[in-house]
Amino acid sequence: MSKKYEVKDLINIGIYTALHFLCIFIVAMIGFIPQTFVFAGIIEGFLGAIPLMIFLTKAKKPGMLTIMGLLLGLITFLMGRPWPCIIIGICAGAVTDLVWGLCAKYKSLKLAPVCCGLMMLWLTGMGLPLYFGYRDSYLASLEEGYGQEYVEIIRSLTPDWMFVGSIVIGVCGGFLGGLFAKRILRKHFEKANMTE
Repeated sequence: MSKKYEVKDLINIGIYTALHFLCIFIVAMIGFIPQTFVFAGIIEGFLGAIPLMIFLTKAKKPGMLTIMGLLLGLITFLMGRPWPCIIIGICAGAVTDLVWGLCAKYKSLKLAPVCCGLMMLWLTGMGLPLYFGYRDSYLASLEEGYGQEYVEIIRSLTPDWMFVGSIVIGVCGGFLGGLFAKRILRKHFEKANMTE
């Protein structure tokens, strides 16, 4: 297997990054209901894992998941999130790349759901404005569009410790979504020679 990228590898990265992000973005819309805001991560992870599992059948070269993480971080940044989301995206992709390449040897169906969970770490960049130094200015900007009541509910649901909780929720959602995708797409994985 050549480690040199071909055009189809780059096309696959682009297509599956877009599909993955689209799944996340659609689910993120439930965040407009403030009471569901915190738990959207588990649904985002669950649905986002489905295109990610299919992408894993095509990610056979080092760095493909890191590039996906970079693209997800850049998209998140361009949507108005703070610049650390780019670094978070790269790190999530790199960690997933290491596990997928070194431990799973690019074909372990058993480790694929774990990789889906790890990749969901990039979602941390999406929620970053709710925590630490970004919180007050971000909530003030939300108040202009959604009103004081919405912001107060969000503020009460996202104390600083919930940052760790949101990471756990996203990773669990990705892992569960990976298990679900593994079950419903079994024939696809067999065709791609992925092994238990």
